[in-house]
Amino acid sequence: MREMKDSNYGYLGIVPQSWKVDKIKYHLKALGMRNPGNAQVLSVYREYGVIPKDSRDDNHNVTSEDTSNYRYVRKGDFVINKMKAWQGSMAVSRYTGIVSPAYYVYKFTDDALNRGYFHYLLRSKLYAAEFARISGGIRVGQWDLSAYNFENTMLLIPPLEEQGEIATFLDSQCSEIDAISADIQKEIEILEQYKRSVITEAQIDTLEQYKRSVITEAVTKGLNPDVEMKDSGIEWVGNIPVHWDVRPLYYYFAERKKKNYLGQEQNLLSLSYGKVIRKDINTSEGLLPDSFNGYNIIEPGDIVLRLTDLQNDKRSLRTGLVKEHGIITSAYVTLKAAKEVVPEYFHYLLHAYDVMKVLYNMGNGVRQGLNYSELSKMHIVAPPLDEQKNIAARLDCVCKGIESIIASKKQQLAVIDSYKKSLIYEYVTGKKEVV
Repeated sequence: MREMKDSNYGYLGIVPQSWKVDKIKYHLKALGMRNPGNAQVLSVYREYGVIPKDSRDDNHNVTSEDTSNYRYVRKGDFVINKMKAWQGSMAVSRYTGIVSPAYYVYKFTDDALNRGYFHYLLRSKLYAAEFARISGGIRVGQWDLSAYNFENTMLLIPPLEEQGEIATFLDSQCSEIDAISADIQKEIEILEQYKRSVITEAQIDTLEQYKRSVITEAVTKGLNPDVEMKDSGIEWVGNIPVHWDVRPLYYYFAERKKKNYLGQEQNLLSLSYGKVIRKDINTSEGLLPDSFNGYNIIEPGDIVLRLTDLQNDKRSLRTGLVKEHGIITSAYVTLKAAKEVVPEYFHYLLHAYDVMKVLYNMGNGVRQGLNYSELSKMHIVAPPLDEQKNIAARLDCVCKGIESIIASKKQQLAVIDSYKKSLIYEYVTGKKEVV
């Protein structure tokens, strides 16, 4: 077992006897060179490091039309997002390009640091915690790490040869872990797509290329496999069983508009990823009003729809089924049954309309939102009440099974991610030795 010593810095703890501790500023120098012209725009991800911004479609930060003030980055430079340093949003760049002027760019001034080791060290959970501690600001998620505090942070510096061994070892281990994570993530995406297709096929039978499953047979063709079909008259729906109805939405649902006056209701609900969930009314996170007067009081069996910002947001799920009494922002449209129906069935139906971009397409042009009056004229399909019940029950069963598998896969990802972080921490801090 290697001989250890006190680093004399609380957050670093005990370190190997042969390791040095030194300030970042003695090994890195801040760069201020601006865009020389025609350089590719780079972005910093905590998961992927520094990569070309256009290589991914999940970065929604808008590049300025004028990039003349952007910072120039050469291959091998170190880039840090000062507002997300506490999340590990920093990396040694493998590309030459430009980054936002809100980022810091540094060059290495000596050969005391192996670039790979340094990359893992500063992105480890040890330094993430330290950067969170020394960052300033009051807005959660937007803490600002000053250049002074960053440059005066103490570095763990093993002998150069050992740095290389650690970097090589972690490269190998992390590549294997990332490959496993990618496979699991792909499985999750396939399951999510299948879930969406099941719901869509079960309601409207527009995806004829899919093989008819038990669910499809039960919900799009009725319980009788030989049932006579008819044209629904709705382009995105196609044929439906002859005994099913096609009517405007207002035939089945009215708008619920019951205001929370005097703040008597406190069970705050929110629409999130297609589900209506509880939200802590006392939380300091997110944007919450000073008062919840004017919020809508909603009831179990209601259907909530977010019909705002249609053209700018075509990814979010816009429908949710209410399962408990509570309040929700009046910016949402809430539907209440106007006659005896099975709300679960119509929630699945409207969810299918949503994922097929029917609601999104209704907002074409300058309109960014819909109100109940406009939505109420939309034609929907409806089987008899007993079939509504059977369809909803079947879909509940199928979706529950799929969601269970997805949850299991996400748990696997969480375990793998935790293992990866612990592995990096143990080796970059000298708790374990590469042998």
